[in-house]
Amino acid sequence: MDNIIRSTARLQLHKDFDFYAARDQVPYFAQLGISHLYLSPIHTPRAGSTHGYDVVDYGAVSAELGGEEGLRALIAELRKYDMGVIADLVPNHMAIGGHDNRAWLDLLEWGMQSHYANFFDVDWDVADPMLRHRVHAPFLGKPYGEALDDGDLSLQFDPKEVRFFVQYYEHHFPINPRYYGEILNRRDGLMASHAANFRAATATKGRRENKVEEARQFLRDAIAADPALLEHIHECIADYDPNTAKGRTHLHRLLERQNFRLAWWRTASDEINWRRFFDVLELAGLRVQELSTFAIVHANTFYLYSEGLIDGVRIDHIDGLADPRTYCRRLRRALSKISHRRPPEAPQGKPVIYVEKILAPAERLSKEWEVDGDTGYAFMNEIGALLHDPAGEEPLGRAWTALTGQPHDFELEEKAARRRTVQTLLAADFNACALALHQIARSDMHTRDWTLGAIRRVLTEILVEFPVYRTYMDARGRSPEDEALMSATLAAARKNCLPSDRDLIDFLDKWLGGEPPLDVTPVRARRARLRAIARFQQLSSPVAAKSVEDTAFYRYGHLLSRNEVGSTPLQFFLSARDFHHACRARLRRYPNCMLATATHDHKRGEDVRARLAVISELPEHWLMHVANWRQLNRHLKSSHAQLRPDDGEEAPDSADEYMLYQMIMGAWPPDMDLGNREMLAQFAERIGQWQLKALREAKRNSNWIEPDTDYEARAQQFLDAILDPEAGHGFLLEMDKFVNSIAAAGIVNSLTQVLVKLTAPGVPDMYQGCDLWDFSFVDPDNRRPVNYQLRQEYLRDLEKPEVRYSLVPNWRDGRLKQFLIRSILNARAKIPRVFAQGGYHALKTVGALEEHVFCFAREFQGQMVIVAGVRFPAELSEKDSPRIHSDRWQDTHIQLSRQFRDQHWTDLITDAQYSGDNLPVGRLFADFTVALLVNDAAKESVGNTGV
Repeated sequence: MDNIIRSTARLQLHKDFDFYAARDQVPYFAQLGISHLYLSPIHTPRAGSTHGYDVVDYGAVSAELGGEEGLRALIAELRKYDMGVIADLVPNHMAIGGHDNRAWLDLLEWGMQSHYANFFDVDWDVADPMLRHRVHAPFLGKPYGEALDDGDLSLQFDPKEVRFFVQYYEHHFPINPRYYGEILNRRDGLMASHAANFRAATATKGRRENKVEEARQFLRDAIAADPALLEHIHECIADYDPNTAKGRTHLHRLLERQNFRLAWWRTASDEINWRRFFDVLELAGLRVQELSTFAIVHANTFYLYSEGLIDGVRIDHIDGLADPRTYCRRLRRALSKISHRRPPEAPQGKPVIYVEKILAPAERLSKEWEVDGDTGYAFMNEIGALLHDPAGEEPLGRAWTALTGQPHDFELEEKAARRRTVQTLLAADFNACALALHQIARSDMHTRDWTLGAIRRVLTEILVEFPVYRTYMDARGRSPEDEALMSATLAAARKNCLPSDRDLIDFLDKWLGGEPPLDVTPVRARRARLRAIARFQQLSSPVAAKSVEDTAFYRYGHLLSRNEVGSTPLQFFLSARDFHHACRARLRRYPNCMLATATHDHKRGEDVRARLAVISELPEHWLMHVANWRQLNRHLKSSHAQLRPDDGEEAPDSADEYMLYQMIMGAWPPDMDLGNREMLAQFAERIGQWQLKALREAKRNSNWIEPDTDYEARAQQFLDAILDPEAGHGFLLEMDKFVNSIAAAGIVNSLTQVLVKLTAPGVPDMYQGCDLWDFSFVDPDNRRPVNYQLRQEYLRDLEKPEVRYSLVPNWRDGRLKQFLIRSILNARAKIPRVFAQGGYHALKTVGALEEHVFCFAREFQGQMVIVAGVRFPAELSEKDSPRIHSDRWQDTHIQLSRQFRDQHWTDLITDAQYSGDNLPVGRLFADFTVALLVNDAAKESVGNTGV
C-alpha cells in the first residue's frame, strides 16, 4: 500500500468524539471516497479540551481520545479500507498555567536551572530588574497586592510529590527547594533534620537534582512512617497564612525570591518576557529550533510514525517558529530515516508533511522547505474569489461608505488595526524586538546614538506596512523574494517616518537580514543579529493575524464572503484566466498541496460564502432590501438606545447592523420553516453567539479585555427583536423571501466550488460536516457535533434510483452535495493519476454567456477528464431550484482544443453522452449545473457513478 493521498476528511477530536467514535465512521468515509483521515492534535491536551491545540504532554497520546490503544483501533479499521491518517502536530506552543504541564512547573520551580529553561521561549535578560532571570507569571485576576491581601494566594504542600507550591485557584506556582529549609525551620525542631537536608542539597549553585530528590524521598519516607508529620508541615505553612499581616509578609518575601514573578493578567501585554501564541496567555511559545526541544516535542510522533499509527503530519502555525525552513527539513529527514521501521501493512513511501501557512495572493511556499504543500487556504481564497462578480465591487463599496461613513478601503482599516495591535495586544513582544535591535545599535559607535524611542517608531511603521505574515530570513540573509518584499516595505515605511528617523531605516534594513548574519563578526554580534531577526519574524506573524483576521475582518463589511482566513477584501474577485494560472503553478510546484474550502478556523462556512457571493451579482437588489430592513427595524434600535439615556448611540450601529444582515442572510438554513419555533430559536442562539464574538473582535464598540456589556446587551436585544416571530414587524418574512430568491443561485456556486476543489490540481480536503450543506459561523459554531447517522442513511439512499432522480428538486436536504462528492471522489480513486499527475488545460467557452462557464481538462496517458461548472448564476438559475433551463444558454458552447477532439465523452454525473469538437452548454447543464466528463479510456476504469 503506497502512501498516496487522494482526499482527506478533517475530524475534530475530543472526549465526546474520540478515536473509537472516528473508527465507527471509517466505513462511511471509505464509501464516500476519502483516502485519509486528517485528525486534530492527538497528543495529551488540557483536560476537557475541545480542540487539542492546548497540548500539555507531547510524550503520550491523549487518554481522553482513547490513548494509544484507541488510536490502534482506529488505524486497524482504516487499514481494512486501504486508508491512512494524517495527524495535526503543534510544535510552536504548549498549554501552561494550571498545574498539568510538568515542563512548565519545572521552569517555574528552577528558573534558569530548569531542564526546560531553553525549551520555552523565555527572554531571561530583560532590562527590568524585577524580571531579569525570572519568568513573568501574569495569571492573577487582580493586582498582586490585592490578591495577597484578599487571601487568594496560599502556601500548600503536596505530600505525594513532596513539593511546596503557592496556589491561586487552579494555578500552582512551585517553590524552589532552596527555600524548603526556611519553610520547615520551626523553633520546635521537629522538622530540623528535613530542613537541613534541603539546605545541604541546595547549598551550592546549580541544580543538584539527585541530592534534592534524596531529600524529598527522605521526607516522603518519614511521612509514610509517621503521618502525623503532615500536621507539623502544616504548622510550618501556617507561618505564611495570608489571613494575618505577619503571614502575608512572610509569603510575600518568599514569593519575591522565586524564579517567577506573580502579576496581574493585565500586565502581560506590556511586560511578559516569554513568547505566547498570539496574545493567548495560556499558550507559551517553544524554542523548537533547539535540538533538545525538537527531540522532546517529536519523540512520540516519531514512535507513532515508525509503528505505522500515523502516515504524515500537519504542522500547526508554521510561521510561529523561528526558522520554518530548517524545522521542516529536519522533520523530513527524521521521518524518512525511520521509514524502514514501519510495518509492512502500513502505507509505504515518503512521509507526508503539510504546513498551516497563510499565503498572500502573490506569495509562494518555498520549495526549500521540502514539504508537500500548505493546508489549502490559498485555494480557498482562489475559488472564493472566482465566484465573485467584479461588477459588484464598486456599488457595494459605495454603499458601505454611505451606510457607515467609513471609507471603502480595507487597507486603511488593516493599517489602523496593525498600529493598534503593536501598541496594545502585542506591546511586550514589540518591545522585545525593539530592544533586540537597540542592543545592536548600542554595540557600534556609529549607531549607538539611535535611541530606543526612534527604533520603536520606525519598527512600528515597518510592521504597519508589512504585506505578508512574515519573511524567512536566516543566517544566510534574505532570499530574493524576501529582499524584494523588505525593500518595498521599507520604502513605504520611510514615507511615514519622521524626517529625523528616516536614516535609521537603512540600519534596520542591514540588521534585519540585509547583511547576511554569517558575514558578521564577532560571533556575539552575529548572534545578536539572528536574535533580532527571529524576534522580528515571530512578531510580524501574530501582528498580521491579530490585526487582519481577528480585528479588521470584523470592522470592514464591504462583503463578508471575502473576509476569510487566507483571503483579503483587497482581492474582491479572480478572473478565470488567473485561476487557471494558479492551478498550473500549483501542479508544477506542489501537486499534492491540500485544497480546502472550510477549516476549523474559518470565519463562515463554505456554503455561507457561496451564497454571499451572489450579492456581488445583484448589488442593487441586495441594497434595496437592506434599506427596507433598516427601515422596518429602525424603531427597534431606537427603543433599545433609550436604555442608556446619557448616550444617544444606537446599538447595533450601522456597520454592525449591516454585517449582521449579511450573516443572517448568508447562514439562513435552506430548510428554514418560520412556523418551527424551535428551529428559529436555535438559529437565533447561534447567530447571537456570532454577533457577540464579532463585536468583541472588532474592538469598535466592545472588546474582550473591557467588554461594553451595555452595548452588547442592546445589540442582542435588537437581534432578539428582529428574529421574534411574534413581533409582527415583517422582517422575518422579508428575509425569508429574499433568501429564497437567491438560495438556488448560492447552491449553484456551492456545487461549482465542490466540483473544482475535487478535480483541480492538489488534494481535496473535506472539513467535518461539509459533505452536506455547511451554513456554519466562526468557531465554536463550526465545531458542532456532526450527525453521521443521517449522513450514512443519505448515502445508503443514493443507491435507490428514485432518490438519485429527486436530488435536484430536493436540493435543500444536502444530498445533492453528498452525491457529487461521492461521485467525484470515487472516480478519483479509479483514475488517480489523472488527478495526481495529469496535465491541466484551460478550455475556451464561446457564445452569448461564455463568462458564465468555467471549465478545464485533466489528462494523463490518454485518460481524459473535462470539468465544467457555472459562474455568476443569479440571473440564470431558477428561483426555487439550482437548475438552469437549456434555452438560457443560447449558442454558448465549450470549444475543445485539438488534443481533446475526436473523443467520445460520458458525463459521470448524469451519464449523458457527447462527441464532436464542441460541447453545447445548454445540453451539458440541462439537468445539473456541473459536469464531469470522461473519455472512453478513463470510463473503462471508472465505470458508472452518475444519476
